[in-house]
Amino acid sequence: MEFLQLHYFQTVARLEHMTQAAKELNVSQPSLSNSIQRLEKKLGIPLFERQGRHVKLNAFGKTYLRRVEQAFLELKEGEREIKDMAGLDHGVVSLFVSLPYVLPTLLKEFLTLHPHVRVIQRQLASALEMRNDLENAEIDFCISSTPVIGPDIEWLTLIEEELYLTVPKGHRFATRDSIRLVEAANEPFISLSSQTNFREITDGFCRQAGFEPPIAFELEEVSAVQTLVEMGLGITFTLPLSLGRRASNPDTVQLKITEPYCHRTFGIAWNRKHYLSQAAIHFREFVIAFFKRG
Repeated sequence: MEFLQLHYFQTVARLEHMTQAAKELNVSQPSLSNSIQRLEKKLGIPLFERQGRHVKLNAFGKTYLRRVEQAFLELKEGEREIKDMAGLDHGVVSLFVSLPYVLPTLLKEFLTLHPHVRVIQRQLASALEMRNDLENAEIDFCISSTPVIGPDIEWLTLIEEELYLTVPKGHRFATRDSIRLVEAANEPFISLSSQTNFREITDGFCRQAGFEPPIAFELEEVSAVQTLVEMGLGITFTLPLSLGRRASNPDTVQLKITEPYCHRTFGIAWNRKHYLSQAAIHFREFVIAFFKRG
């Protein structure tokens, strides 16, 4: 069977529609249908259930699709390996980083050492997306506070950092250096979305202290949360590592939380079966040294 035939099969399986698949592949619909029929004839088994131009994989098709996708993944890995033979200066590193204020400094220092390496930053929302992209070789690394777990995924802890409570400079707690979290039980909290892992962690610390945090504002961006705190509209949990320069903002005060112990661990994850280019290996070594340095 032909490579193109398998590509056609994969596209039809994804779209579940012959006409749409033909349009995406830039072939005629009869030509695509004939190609799928020839594949099924060669295999001796139907792969789809048909309802007009709509098609759906049957049990045989689902099994075959998994094998086809594995084969394409191997070809993709082979292409990456061959391209890497050009050396470090022509490498590409793809990653997800959940520390927006750390990323610019980290990349600036790395690219100063390796100016010809190209870095691609992906936007991911959940641990499931991180794991899927690592398993499918869509990215080389995840650097996050959410451990990525999978049979072929390696996770290395980089640093553990305490969470602080950030309050506006005119707040009644602003003259203090530390606080027991329960003392803030009636304060309006400004928080990230309830869908984020960070929100899940901070809500857990509040419950550990004996209260549900009263959420005044729920936002998507860390910078927006900090802006509202600076405006005096509430308080929030922060990590100095995530804040960057804003950790020393004169409009806010960072309070150490003495009880309970609030901390978060950052790490780097990669797929041990995924081929890593010379550039990616150097990047991983650089990241480990970068966080050790503090």
